[in-house]
Amino acid sequence: MLRGELTGSMHIIRIMDTAIILSFLHESLYMIIVFAVFMFLAMKKGRQTVTNVILGLYMALLISLQFPYYDAILGNTSSAKSESILMLIVFAVFAFAGTMLFARILPREYDETSFEGFWKKFLLATAGTVLVMAYSYHALPVTELITPGSPINYLFASSQSFFYWMLAPILILYIT
Repeated sequence: MLRGELTGSMHIIRIMDTAIILSFLHESLYMIIVFAVFMFLAMKKGRQTVTNVILGLYMALLISLQFPYYDAILGNTSSAKSESILMLIVFAVFAFAGTMLFARILPREYDETSFEGFWKKFLLATAGTVLVMAYSYHALPVTELITPGSPINYLFASSQSFFYWMLAPILILYIT
């Protein structure tokens, strides 16, 4: 009888472990998707493309912080959600333009296969993810549209750590 009770309790523990893991994955889904996009971009287009995107994101932040026409664009919005969407669209336009600018002016020096320099691509994808997550909490109204889970909040929501999260991708760009 004791053995059956132990087996039953082990089964309950495994179910609880699985539920905890699934809950963690669900709460981290936004970050996982962002990382997957950057990793796919790194594997498909190469390190230089991810570098261009990261630099384009930095440039977009600088421009969008001083963009004088937000009031004109957001004047007809009726809700915080639609205002957030429009602000994200404006930021995306700046990010795309910045990425295209860096793609044009920076030399295309990495001619590599998909898995060549995998760890450098992994680091760059991590840098891009860190930058997007930091922007999501401190510079862009992404949290109006989605609610990242508590593990993400713990890492990125602190305003004291925003500077360090902004510095980390620059250091990774230097290393790679």
